[in-house]
Amino acid sequence: MHKGFIKISLISPKLEVGNPKFNIDQMLKALENNPSSIAVFPELATTAYTCGDLFFQNSLFTDNDKAIQYFLSNNHFKGIVIMGMPLLLEEMVLNTAVVIQEDKILGIVPKFYLPNAKEYYEKRWFNSGFDVVDKIKNIKYLGKDIAFGNIIFTYKDIQFGVEICEDMWATITPGNLLSVNGANIIFNISASNETVGKEAVRRNAVLEHSRKNSGIYAYCSAGASESSSETVFSGHNIVANNARLIKEVNVFSLETSILYVDLDMERLAYERRSNSSFRDSILKYKFQYQKVNFHLEEKDDHEFSTDIDPLPFVPKKDLYENFKKIASIQEFGLSKRISHIGIKKIIVGISGGLDSSLALLVAANAFDYLGLDRSGIMAYTLPAMHTSERTNANAKKLMELLGVSMHEIDLKDHIQDHLKLLGHDGETEDITYENAQARARTMVLMNMANKEKGIVLGTGDLSEIALGWSTYNGDQMSMYNVNGGIPKTVVRFMIKAYADYVFNDDIKACLYDILDTPISPELSSNQKTENIIGKYEINDFILYRFLNCGDDKERIKFLLGHVFDIKEKEINDYVENFFKRFYSQQFKRTASPDTPKVFDYGLSPRSDYRIPSDVKRS
Repeated sequence: MHKGFIKISLISPKLEVGNPKFNIDQMLKALENNPSSIAVFPELATTAYTCGDLFFQNSLFTDNDKAIQYFLSNNHFKGIVIMGMPLLLEEMVLNTAVVIQEDKILGIVPKFYLPNAKEYYEKRWFNSGFDVVDKIKNIKYLGKDIAFGNIIFTYKDIQFGVEICEDMWATITPGNLLSVNGANIIFNISASNETVGKEAVRRNAVLEHSRKNSGIYAYCSAGASESSSETVFSGHNIVANNARLIKEVNVFSLETSILYVDLDMERLAYERRSNSSFRDSILKYKFQYQKVNFHLEEKDDHEFSTDIDPLPFVPKKDLYENFKKIASIQEFGLSKRISHIGIKKIIVGISGGLDSSLALLVAANAFDYLGLDRSGIMAYTLPAMHTSERTNANAKKLMELLGVSMHEIDLKDHIQDHLKLLGHDGETEDITYENAQARARTMVLMNMANKEKGIVLGTGDLSEIALGWSTYNGDQMSMYNVNGGIPKTVVRFMIKAYADYVFNDDIKACLYDILDTPISPELSSNQKTENIIGKYEINDFILYRFLNCGDDKERIKFLLGHVFDIKEKEINDYVENFFKRFYSQQFKRTASPDTPKVFDYGLSPRSDYRIPSDVKRS
């Protein structure tokens, strides 16, 4: 364990049906040099699931008990081991999960729901846990008193429960009840056979239980070395957290396969605190569970089995579908606002940069959907003292190619007159000099909206809103903002997707040049945004970890060191600057215009993120 991260391994071992000693040997091999904190094996892994009427034979239980004793005597793995085994209890046979740490059995959990249809025939051999848990809380096994039944295993912020295969498919599952009684991880040990279409059903079930439980659901299933007399198993192992698929593998193999997964326990705790329905469930469904304590080794670092995504907001698969979803949210948000007001014109300032270009693309498609002439999109270039030829040319080219109304108002003289009115020398490039330009642009656009009976379309993105990288009552203000729900890294993704999927080669070439242009508000000489506030990739990563995962500064610093090639001083500077800007700029967000929400978390002061403007955080 380190900083709330733990590693688990889901292991589908090579098995021989009815041979516990061989199977235990394979499990011990899988645990050699295993870096995880919790290792999980499938249902009835000690004997194999497909033993059939061997579950009536006393010799199988004798061999199983000897194999378990051998495991306890030869287990050098320091973490928790969960494995499935048959248990003979007062002449009843139970399908159970045994939880072990080193040479000690911590507890045994029975299976409650027994499938007994089609290829499944478990009621022929097994009794349900429902038959015994109300009467038996402890059992004698291998000469030791062992906790038995409904158990939550606990170490600090980690509390896990175990359910077995069919338990997951019940209407109200043991895992659901374990979760509202404190368990934040549910391990399901399973022997699920493979049929056409079942993989997707299984995955969906795991995802849904992780959502309902507001927790982590880890599903470990038997591999192909189970008997193939009537059905075949594949070793489909899945881990999900709160409806997000973390990792899965489904490989047909006769050898042992291991899936390593990193679990983020602090993110899970943050999400549970944020889930009012889950909190209400805690108070309504209280049951008595035995608590069994265990211990995990604390480490100085965490070695991640999977690379952490440096661009967590940006879609990585189903790119076109994700692009269309984001585009639809933006386009239909604007379409609704236009139709509600009953206007046929919008006014938008186009700088030739990323944000205003995306807003123009969204507006064009919204007008197409509404059946409005694109000439009603009144697009303005508003060059001032530091507007570059490249950005101005790209702005005009994009307007022309999209067929919107093109306008240019040169603001240089107007801004100089305004600065003179203020007693400014018109040359010193201070904050007044910069903000006068931004506010002049907004004032012109607002007044033009009055004149044309339209609305001003805002262009600022979520990253700028988080960092306060805007001029109050300048580019911070509009009558509707289509970009306020997406961070800068996704703005880049969207422009590239529009170029690749939607528009012709001429517009594509223009958009690609805009993507290659350094980001700048062009309010002073040689101004480059990322030289001032840092790279948007890093700031967006910090924003994601803060908003979506609830991470504090130290945890974010730890993750930055693993994700980006930057030194400790730069890491500290990024985090300190982000939070200094984030909290000090809340007053801008408090006065922000409406914007459609795109991701799970946003910064709207009316819905997602509500803090006072005078909050003080160091």
